[in-house]
Amino acid sequence: MHFKVILRVIGLLVMVFSVSLIPPIIVSLIYSDGVLDAFLYALAINLIGGFLLWIPVHRERGELKIRDGFLVTVLFWTVLGLFGSVPFFLAETPDLTFTDALFESISGLTTTGATILTGIDDLPESILFYRQLLNWLGGMGIIVLAVAIMPMLGIGGMQLYRAETPGPVKDTKLTPRIAETAKALWYIYGTLTVVCALGYWIAGMTLFDAICHSFSTVAIGGFSTHDASIGYFDNAAIEMICTFFMITAAFNFALHFYAWRHKSIWHYFRDPEARFFMFILSCTISLTAIVLIITSTYEWDSAIRYAIFESVSIATTAGFGTSDFSSWPHFLPFLLIVTSFAGGCASSTGGGMKVIRILLILKQGFREIQRLVHPSAVIPVKIGGKAIHERVVSAVWGFFSAYLLMYVILMVLLMATGVDQLTAWSAVAATLNNLGPGLGEVAANYSSLADPAKWMLCFSMLLGRLEVFTLLVLFTPMFWQR
Repeated sequence: MHFKVILRVIGLLVMVFSVSLIPPIIVSLIYSDGVLDAFLYALAINLIGGFLLWIPVHRERGELKIRDGFLVTVLFWTVLGLFGSVPFFLAETPDLTFTDALFESISGLTTTGATILTGIDDLPESILFYRQLLNWLGGMGIIVLAVAIMPMLGIGGMQLYRAETPGPVKDTKLTPRIAETAKALWYIYGTLTVVCALGYWIAGMTLFDAICHSFSTVAIGGFSTHDASIGYFDNAAIEMICTFFMITAAFNFALHFYAWRHKSIWHYFRDPEARFFMFILSCTISLTAIVLIITSTYEWDSAIRYAIFESVSIATTAGFGTSDFSSWPHFLPFLLIVTSFAGGCASSTGGGMKVIRILLILKQGFREIQRLVHPSAVIPVKIGGKAIHERVVSAVWGFFSAYLLMYVILMVLLMATGVDQLTAWSAVAATLNNLGPGLGEVAANYSSLADPAKWMLCFSMLLGRLEVFTLLVLFTPMFWQR
C-alpha cells in the first residue's frame, strides 16, 4: 500500500473539488440569497483541508496499484461527502444538523436523490444549484474525471478507473489511453447535459430550472428545485424530454461513444443489454398502465402518461416524480421499487445491480435447468452470441449474494431503530439502488428518521454507488496484508 501517494491523491482531489463551490458562489451573488458567506467559508475549508492533506506528501510519486485504487475510491467518496456537507451545515437556510447535512451531501454525490429537506421551493437559489451540481458531479463519477488529469500529476489512473467504473467487466477501454477514455466519457456527459438543458428551456422551464434539472437528469440523480419534482411543471413536453434523457443516461456510455465515433445508432438495437433494458421498461410501463386504467385511478390518457414517466424514473433509479406512486393501487408501488434493483446498464449513471448482471443471472439459471436434462453437456453462458468466461459468471453470482446479504442486514438494523417494516424495506432498497424515494415514512423525504437510521442509509448509499465489493473489500484482513 502506498499510503503517502494515496494521501497526496486525496488532498489533490479535495482541492480540485473546492472549485465546484465557485458556481454556487456566483449564483448566490446573482440572486443575493444570503448564503454567500456559507459558500465562501466552505471554499476556504475545502482548500485548506485539501492543502493540509497534500503538503506533507506532495513530493511523493508512484503508480496506484489495485488495492490503492480501491482505498482511494472509498476514501474519496467518504471524504468528499464530508467536505461537500460543509455548505449545508454552515448555511442558516436550511438549518441542518451535521447528520442531516452529511446525508444530503452523500445522497447528492451518490446520485441517490434521497432528501431530508422540506420546503425546497423556498430554499436559497445557491443551495438549490449546489444540490443539483452534487448530483451532476457524482453522476459519471468525479474519479473518472480525476484519472484524466492524473498523468499530469505523476499518478497513473488505471486502477482507480477500474475501481470506480460500474459493471461486471471493468477492463474495457474506449480509447487506448485511460485518460483519453475518461475525457471521452466526460465530453459525452457534458454534451448530453447541455442538450438536455436546452430542451427543458425550450419546453418552458426557466433557465435556472433547466440547468439545474439537466444536471440531475443526465446524472440520474433525482434532485429537483421543487417539492413536487417534475410534477411541479405539469408539462407533457418537459416530461417527454426528461424521459428521453433518463433512458439515454441509463444506457452504457460506450454505446454513446460508438454512436458518436461511427455516426450510427444501429449498435443500440444489437446490444443485448440495451435490448433487455428496453424490454424491462416496456413490460413495466405496459403493466402499470393497464392496472391504472382498470382500477380507474386516472383517465386512460393520464394513466399512460404517468405510467411511462414513473416507470422510467423508478426503473432507471432517477427518482423524479409527477405523481405519488406510493399511493397507487395493488402491487404497483412494490413492482416499481423492485425494477430499481436492475437499474441502468453497466457504465451508465444509473444505480441498481445493473441490467447486464440480471441478464447473466437469468441465463445462468436457464443453463442450470438445461443441465438437469443433459447433466454431461457443456453449455456456455452467452451474451450476444459470445461465451462469457466462467469467472465473470461466478463474480456476478458473488455480487448478487453480497448485494442481497447487505440488503437484509441493513433492513434488519434499520427496523431495530424503530422503523416499520415497509419503510425499512423500501428505504434500504431506495438507498442501496441509489433510487431516492421509497414507501411509507420515506415516500416524500427522510426527515422523520432518527440519526442512527440516517447514518445506516448513508452507508447504504455508498455501498450502492461503489457496487458493494469496492467498499466491503476494505473490511477483509487480506486487503491489509502486505
